[in-house]
Amino acid sequence: MSWTSTERYRIRPAPGGLALVQELLNTRAIAPYGEDVLADGDSGDRWLRDVTAAWAEEQGWPGPAGEPRAGDLERVRALRERLAALVTGEAEPVRAPTDVSLRPGLDEEGRVALVPVGGPGEWLEAAVWAQVLLAQADGTWQRLKLCREPACRSAFYDRSRNNSGVWHDVRRCGNAANLRASRARRKQQAAEAPAGE
Repeated sequence: MSWTSTERYRIRPAPGGLALVQELLNTRAIAPYGEDVLADGDSGDRWLRDVTAAWAEEQGWPGPAGEPRAGDLERVRALRERLAALVTGEAEPVRAPTDVSLRPGLDEEGRVALVPVGGPGEWLEAAVWAQVLLAQADGTWQRLKLCREPACRSAFYDRSRNNSGVWHDVRRCGNAANLRASRARRKQQAAEAPAGE
């Protein structure tokens, strides 16, 4: 499956269902890669239709009921913000997700699956929360991160052996952060140096 929002940042999609979560997080605007995919009705509705249809097909599930409706994009944008807070550890523990509907189903191998139902906005939210739950259960959730570079904040899956990655691209975002830190150290050293040195 093609994850257009994630691919525009030149990031490999996360494995399994975390790719869906990552795709939603990467719909945000990040210069110079692109605009907010969910900013307007046309691009947002198209993204919502495409992603839900592709995910449903990949999973072998029935897709969402009907076309995107008024309020779906607002719902999906709010979900994106809750997920970003959850990924960074800034989510409020008592804040529950919006009510969504999931039904048990069986996959092709006879394993129980949580199948989302409802219109496109509700369907996507249900699918995303189900994938978060599964990733937390299998221990992969902590590898989904937001790039530490403040100007970036793209979502990436940390494939490092010890789960120590902080930038989606070490060359681009890591070098920018290291350069800023180096300049700040030099400026601090110059300010602390005695006059006449």
